[in-house]
Order: sequence, then structure tokens, then C-alpha cells
Amino acid sequence: MRLGQTDIHYQIRPHDLALHLFEVTLTVASPNKAGQEFSLPAWIPGSYMIRDFARNIVQIKAESKGKAVRLKKLDKQTWRAAPCEHALTLRYQVYAWDMSVRSAHLDQTHGFFNGSSVFLRVHDQESLPHVVDIQRPQGAAYAKWRVATALPELKAKRYGFGSYVAENYDALIDHPVEMGTFELMRFKAHGVAHDFVVTGKVPNLDQTRLCADLKKICEAQIAFFEPVTKKAPVSRYVFMTQAVGDGYGGLEHRASTALICSRSDLPVKGQTEMSEGYRGFLGLCSHEYFHTWNVKLIKPAVFAPYALERETYTPLLWLFEGFTSYYDDLILLRSGVIDEAAYMKLLAKTVNGVMRGTGRLKQSVAESSFDAWTKYYRQDENATNAIVSYYTKGSLVALTLDLTIRTETKGRKSLDDVMRLLWRRYGRDFYSIGSKSGRGLTESELEAVFDEVTGLQLKSVFDRAVRGTRDLPLEELLAQLSIHLENKNANAKPALGVRTSRDGSDCKLAAVYEGGVAHQAGLSAGDVLIAIDDLRVTASNLDTLLKRYRNGDSLHIHAFRRDELMQFTAQIKADTTPQFVLTSQEKPVAGVRLRKSWLRGRK
Repeated sequence: MRLGQTDIHYQIRPHDLALHLFEVTLTVASPNKAGQEFSLPAWIPGSYMIRDFARNIVQIKAESKGKAVRLKKLDKQTWRAAPCEHALTLRYQVYAWDMSVRSAHLDQTHGFFNGSSVFLRVHDQESLPHVVDIQRPQGAAYAKWRVATALPELKAKRYGFGSYVAENYDALIDHPVEMGTFELMRFKAHGVAHDFVVTGKVPNLDQTRLCADLKKICEAQIAFFEPVTKKAPVSRYVFMTQAVGDGYGGLEHRASTALICSRSDLPVKGQTEMSEGYRGFLGLCSHEYFHTWNVKLIKPAVFAPYALERETYTPLLWLFEGFTSYYDDLILLRSGVIDEAAYMKLLAKTVNGVMRGTGRLKQSVAESSFDAWTKYYRQDENATNAIVSYYTKGSLVALTLDLTIRTETKGRKSLDDVMRLLWRRYGRDFYSIGSKSGRGLTESELEAVFDEVTGLQLKSVFDRAVRGTRDLPLEELLAQLSIHLENKNANAKPALGVRTSRDGSDCKLAAVYEGGVAHQAGLSAGDVLIAIDDLRVTASNLDTLLKRYRNGDSLHIHAFRRDELMQFTAQIKADTTPQFVLTSQEKPVAGVRLRKSWLRGRK
């Protein structure tokens, strides 16, 4: 990359750690002579909700050759500087107090930011190289701080403060930055350097085990997409993890991922068992790493390029998030990190989660994808009754398609083959076509690829699984692989059909499930249960009280709705929450053979 005087230059430094302020200086060598415009993204790729990051800009000023330049705000996220003849410099402060993977966070313990939260876009100059000087906080207390990012170094040592470079604005905001006194672990996957950074106190972290497990997962995914060359799509990859008391989440980037987890989920020295928390964390890492191919390179056409100033609608998130959710756990099995029994439990958990809500019967995964901006990312207390997750049901759609293809072709083809063709045709060369990005994938092209790869006509499957709301034929499909799907909820206990939350010592209804006892009695989300048959209900004793009743018994319930005491009569019945279990069978042999090829990723 050739750098010159026309490059876009940023400087970012922790300005006031107690007030959680980053200070950013942006210099544009050749501003638009008619008035240069700047804006901050309204959303971040991978998290489909308008977040209005510009609201965190505390103050902003502009100058040229030491003289103030007037800035006019055009809308909630856009400014225009008055015309000037020479280089233009903006100085602004960004409030950073969002402990998540989506924005920015700064205090005396560490600093973290996504570029979409802090770096203003210079309109019409996005394709130029962007240089950013990352500076250390002032004071001896921060002398041991380091920098973690996948951005290429320009005038900085790796993990040091200094100058980093991105080929354009899109690349700049796709490399998050962590700074502080983090733990650093390293391993190689098929020859490519992978670094794992942990911020936060994690006593007795088993670094050896963590790196060994991640190496297996990363190598399995690289070989999945490139079975011959085993060539990774990046020259280096960085896992950045914030360990907290209670948390979970991740966000993918082109050569890194930002993660947040509970410290109890990370492995402890001397403990060899696979805890549920650690398995979940490995699944999270697997999910975000799979996105390196599926959504960062293979992506919807409307994301090429991203329009970060407004919502960008696509009906394909079930493919990019749902299929990633399907493969994240499957890769854990194929890599040897978990065994078949553990995988069957994870798959059953997904089935149970989808079957819990009646929203699956009202919204298709294509509709869920399109409505992510207004429904999935803005869920309310009625979400389980109104929407379906394109993550979880999307993963079951992937399972449906995979098993359909395997059974119809007698094991000659699979969803793996489809993903590899998508990679070769739409992903592999996405960022290697000169200065322009590749093109994304349309809905019609996707279905054509499925038919091309498999030799099947799969429109009816897409109509039911993707565009329809009927339950998926999982029982029949799994049976073809000698797997028995059974609902074990035969001895269901009495329940109200609610999800509760604790409000002090009170028992508050967080959600009321459609068709359940509470719904039929007239209770609503937000109601606070006071008494059942004149016995006090608390946040901890509801299940104990309900054990005293049998199916068909009538209950007299008192509850507060807002500040009004209300009375309800309910007829108790069994909780019909699905409890599906998957059991591998040894016959028929043809099904066992198909199952083994599926779980092992071989033909």
C-alpha cells in the first residue's frame, strides 16, 4: 500500500478515563472545496439495529491552518465544514461507556472501540488509505498498557501504541481495538498466527487448554472451506475477549472478533471436564470465526457495500446467522472438542428453543431476517408469541436442507458442498478485485446454487422451511440417519405458562406464553404475582407452590398490574414446554452410515 499526503489521518487517545472520553483528531489533506462532509455510521455490521453512534460525540470543532472553520450539522450524524483551501482538522470527543461488543468502552482498567463508533467517515474519500495513530493514556499507571488489533502496523510494533493503517474506510471500521493490560495467548492454525486476548481478571486460566481447543476449531473451519489448500482467508486473526462477572456475546470482523463472556465460562487449570459454560464459550468462538467466511466475505448483495447511514434490509440473515449457528456446534464435534452425545444435546436444545414459542407459526425466517431491524433486535415481552429467531430456526433450516440433500443424493452431496461453492464463487475473491469489493449474493442466486450443486429441485423445501411457517419435518429427516427424536415431556408438572423475573423479592411476569394457563386466565406480562389461594408468592417460591396442585385444579390469583390489585381465576394444567431428546440408533445400517458421514464431515 502506497501512502501519501492525500491519506486520511486519525489520532485517537484516551482523554479522560474517569469521564470515559476518547479524543479523536481527524485530518483531511484535501477537503472538498465546496465544503467537506463527515458522518458517523448509524449501525455496525453484524448487529442489525440503528444505534446512532453519533449521539456519543460530546463536542466537535474544526480548524484549518490554525483558524476555526464553521461546522454545520445536517442531520443526526452528518456535519459539513465550511469551504477551506488547506488541510482540514476536526477534533472531537466520544463518550465511551458501553460494555458490549458493539460500541466503545473506556475506564481506568481498559479501553475498547469499534471504528464505527469513533471514526467519522470523510465523504467521497472513503477509498483512500486511512492511517490511525493510537496513543497511550497519560500517566505512569498506564505504562504497561498494550494495544490489540488486527489492523496492520505502520509505525508501531505489534501490540504497541503507534500508527496503524487500513486500505480504506470500510477496512478501518472492521478492525476493533482493545488496549490495556490484557493476557495474550498465541497459536497457529494451518500456519496462520492466531492470538487470543483476555481483558479482565481470570484466576488460574488454563491457557494451554484454551489454545489447543481453539486451534482444533480454527483448523477444522479452514479445512472445511479449503479442503485441499487449507489456506485461511486472513494472514492473522485476533480473538479479543472481555471477561466479566456475567455476560455473553460476540461480533464478527474480517480478521478478528470481539467477545464478552462470564469469567466462569473460561477453563480453569487442573479441571479437565467440559463444563456447560466452557462449551458455550467455544461455541461462541466457533460462531464468530465461521463468520470470517460466511457474512464477512460471502454476504448479501445489499451489504456490498454497506450503507451504514440507514437500515439495510435483506431476507437472507437466516443463511448468514442461521447457517453459522448450525455449523458452530457441528464444527465443535467434527474438530473433536466435544463428542456425539454432547452434540445431540446441543441440537436438542435448539429444537426445544424454537418449539417453545408460537411466533414460529406466524413469522417465517425470511420475514424474521427482513424485520430484524424492528423486531428481532427490539424484542418486547410478546416476542416469543410473535416472532421467530433467524438464528435458531435458521440453524434448523440448515439442518433440514443438509439432511434432505444427504438422503436424496444418498450421501453424494451435502450442505457442505453448497457452502464451498458459495465460498469459491462469492467469497474467496471478495476483497482481491482491485480497489472495488466483490458482489454479494441475491436470494434467487442462492437457491440456484443449491440446485446446481445437488442436482435436486429444492424449491418446495425453501417454500416450507424459509418462506413458510409450518414446523420443519425434523423427526422424519433425522430418522433417515437412524436418529430418534422424541418429546420426553410425558410427565409434565403443573405450570402457569410464564417466564418470570425477580423484582426485589417480588415475582414479576416477564412473558406470558400464548395458550398457557396465565394467558387464558387474563394475566399479562408486567403483572406482579402477590398470592395464590391466599398464600404469598415470591420470586423464589412459585414452583414450590404450584407443586401442591394437580392438573385441572382451580387457582385464585391476586396480582398487581401497575398499582392496581387484580384478581384472576386459573385452571392449572401441565406445562407443555417441549423437551425433545435425540438418540442415536444402530439400525438401519444405511442410516448409521449417513449419520457418521454427516457428523464427521466426510462422504
